[in-house]
Amino acid sequence: MKVGLIAHDSKKKLMQNFCIAYRGILTRHELYATGTTGSLIQEVSNLRIHKFLPGETGGVRQLASQIEQGNLDMIIFLRNPNPSMEEETEVNSVLRLCDMYNIPIGTNLATAELLIHALERGELEWRNIG
Repeated sequence: MKVGLIAHDSKKKLMQNFCIAYRGILTRHELYATGTTGSLIQEVSNLRIHKFLPGETGGVRQLASQIEQGNLDMIIFLRNPNPSMEEETEVNSVLRLCDMYNIPIGTNLATAELLIHALERGELEWRNIG
């Protein structure tokens, strides 16, 4: 499965810890991330990650394009619950696209963990049917 990873600045350390904790599961999947988040994850986990541009310079738009093209199966977007105007625009575009294209998205640690366990159990395999 193809998993997209995004984290606002205030959540990057949490994303690193999440990827360390679930490295065994994530290793078996294709990972895509915005540039800075992807680099930070790689530094601590040695996971292979396809990195787009940093989020603020177009990486979120690149990742959103992958959602539109049907190239991602799941998104983990650890976001600031009180985003700036710029962050709010990013969040809304990714959420809207995930809703439009029926992509599961975890926007906090609780939903991210639910999705990662579903991924481990093969409960997202229905995405390969279409």
